[in-house]
Amino acid sequence: MIRLLTIGCLLSLTTFVSSLSVNAEETLTEDDCLLQAIRSARSSMTVADIRAKCRPKEIDGIKLGAISSRIVAERQKEFDPYVITPHHMNYILPISVTDGINTEAYQDFGGWSDSLEDMEAKFQVSLKVPLLADEIFRKGDALYFGFTLQSWWQIYSHNISKPFRETNYKPEVFYMTPLDWHPGGGNTGLVVGVEHQSNGRGQILSRSWNRVYLNFLYEKDNWAFYFKPWYRLKEDERVPGTDSGDDNPDILDYMGHFEIGTVYEWEDLEFTLSGRQNFAEHHGALNFGMTFPLWGRLRGYVQYSTGYGESLIDYDHNQQRLGLGFALTNAL
Repeated sequence: MIRLLTIGCLLSLTTFVSSLSVNAEETLTEDDCLLQAIRSARSSMTVADIRAKCRPKEIDGIKLGAISSRIVAERQKEFDPYVITPHHMNYILPISVTDGINTEAYQDFGGWSDSLEDMEAKFQVSLKVPLLADEIFRKGDALYFGFTLQSWWQIYSHNISKPFRETNYKPEVFYMTPLDWHPGGGNTGLVVGVEHQSNGRGQILSRSWNRVYLNFLYEKDNWAFYFKPWYRLKEDERVPGTDSGDDNPDILDYMGHFEIGTVYEWEDLEFTLSGRQNFAEHHGALNFGMTFPLWGRLRGYVQYSTGYGESLIDYDHNQQRLGLGFALTNAL
């Protein structure tokens, strides 16, 4: 979601920065709070529940929302060599069902098309790494490298050797900063980035594009909103019979020029909703997700999407897809 959110998503939607880092005195206060909370915690409370109670609610008079609270917590440990910081959501969907698998893309590829199943598995792994330890231009800003991998696995196929039908790789470099604008008592931030996305295939199955993007973020309490327009970097025309040149010159007709999304936390549930649209071509997509607690850090995850661009190989294929599985991290 983002994609959902790929929100996705979300989310480039999870790349909002709080305006200040927690100083040593505040960290000590939080540690004292954690010790007290552990002593008085109910047996049903998780470590995440206890830590959430002790996170700072505001810094320098600015009330933290769901995204900035997450960023404050991440920044305390993002240089720890034993900690991997999530970027977008990380999840595993053992069941992902479509109302029409994209067989057309595989017509000339090894007889796959007739053996593809509408039900497959899907997973996403997404992480980010800070590139600089110090602030660059503004207080609270940061520069990151991010990497997201999505894969669709034909684990239920019978006549082919259960291949990974499609895998998308998305490395990116992005700069994020808070903004001194707090409409309605909320917080705003801006992300500027450049990313490459491809499926690592050759010849007829190759799909890729490069884009620069802005991502405007707004949060208030347990609700967040983002608007992410982009500009595709042009490529040379495809040379027939080679792997050089533009694999998919019409990708913007289906992926659109922007993504808009929202995330909301309600008690133990998290809801994500995002969409893309090309108004000239009337093509786009809508994505919905919901996570709910299971046990420990593991959460259940329901994902629904409709429209174009569910994966790069499917960028011009219209379908509905419903997935059920597990989320390892939330959007917020």
